[in-house]
Amino acid sequence: MSLPDRIQQRVAASTQYLSVSEPLQLQSGERLHDVQIAYQTWGDIRNAARHTVLICHALTGSADVDSWWPKIIGKRRAFDPAHDFIICANILGSCYGTTGPMSQKPGSDERYRADFPRITIRDMIELQRILLDALGIEQVELVAGPSLGGMQALEWAASYPQRIGSIVPIGVGGRHSPWCIGISEAQRAAIAADPNWRGGYYDEDARPQQGLSAARMMAVCTYRSWHSFEARFGREMRSGDLYQVQSYLKHQGDTINDRFDANTYVTLTHAMHTHDLAHGRGAYPDVLKSIEQPALVVSVSSDALYPPQEQELLSRELPNAQYEILSSSHGHDGFLIETEALSQLIAKFRRESL
Repeated sequence: MSLPDRIQQRVAASTQYLSVSEPLQLQSGERLHDVQIAYQTWGDIRNAARHTVLICHALTGSADVDSWWPKIIGKRRAFDPAHDFIICANILGSCYGTTGPMSQKPGSDERYRADFPRITIRDMIELQRILLDALGIEQVELVAGPSLGGMQALEWAASYPQRIGSIVPIGVGGRHSPWCIGISEAQRAAIAADPNWRGGYYDEDARPQQGLSAARMMAVCTYRSWHSFEARFGREMRSGDLYQVQSYLKHQGDTINDRFDANTYVTLTHAMHTHDLAHGRGAYPDVLKSIEQPALVVSVSSDALYPPQEQELLSRELPNAQYEILSSSHGHDGFLIETEALSQLIAKFRRESL
């Protein structure tokens, strides 16, 4: 079975699709034609006028929030379908139904692959804006997201201040750091070093994609922490001379090949580099001060990829922000693991900010 077919099998049956009739104008000046956006919703759209919640997913996530962010949606959770209308759209450039490098070029049997244009965080939210317009949603009570999703939440607040009531950026700063840019560059170098990576894409029959596997293994090391690896693996052996931690990383590298695409990974990590709320808007502190929506800024206590000092700075500069630390020994991925505690933080913020 081909990679596109394997990925398609992972798209939830409840996924809906919107075909965009007009070309999508990108920040780069290029236009994308025949754009499709994949999305999921929870709750009654009759609640949308007062309680629309937009969830933005992270790098290798999808519109299927239930699969990657458990215990966030549900009765007495952060977002309750009994009262909220909840939307999550697969982002522009990804591979779970929205137009991206795996999509076919209009009028061609070929996929975009490396020819897919460079995109930005602002391009992503512009496509989401088109979706909201199509659904007849003018006001969004809250935009929330972790990591890349948090970048989108912040960009929504800066780009459409009259449309967004509040935001919850988690494990992210107001602009992408040189630390993160450097880590992504190393991961893309691993992809490019794969001998099966020919001219910007893998041969259809080249499996596994070793470069993508290596990139994922690097990423997982930055998503976790010293304490997390020590507690989970120690120096335990799996078999022979293979340590448990090596086996875990190899498993992570193997599974990414069944659920993600290397060109998508390259496209989205480049897009993350563009995250800078001040770009084209003025001085960074002034831009942050202009974002007046109530904000819950959340750090993961052991996050080494987006360290808490980034979120502390962000919360100090945003004029109407609360700052919370999610206690976790699991590093950046704590927002995927400590979901009970995170859900409570968000629910409390929503009660207090109404």
